Amino acid sequence: QVQVVEFGGGLVQPGGSLRLSCVASRSIFSISAMGWYRQAPGKQRELVAGISSRGSTNYAGFVKGRFTISRDNAKNTVYLEMNNLKPEDTAVYYCEADPPRWYNGQLYQDHYWGQGTQVIVSP
Repeated sequence: QVQVVEFGGGLVQPGGSLRLSCVASRSIFSISAMGWYRQAPGKQRELVAGISSRGSTNYAGFVKGRFTISRDNAKNTVYLEMNNLKPEDTAVYYCEADPPRWYNGQLYQDHYWGQGTQVIVSP
């Protein structure tokens, strides 16, 4: 059974920093693209940052220069370093693992989500 578990949320003041961690099952981590998403109350879930299995990264425009995604394949862990946090960054942050899967000669991509971790940015 594949597991994805996030850690590191909490309450932080504006301008502060947090580091989120996400541990995924060893069986899929090294081959998976990984992503961090967030969902604020009353809003749709949105992509924050992604990292491919080879380490290529992409970011949403609203976090460029403030957030950094990285991965440690030896620890089956992906990180989201968040700096200069703003109140509008308040949300539940979710980790997603996207391992590829071959079936009947065709390539598919599975999706596994964690339970989310709350980040609150407030004075």
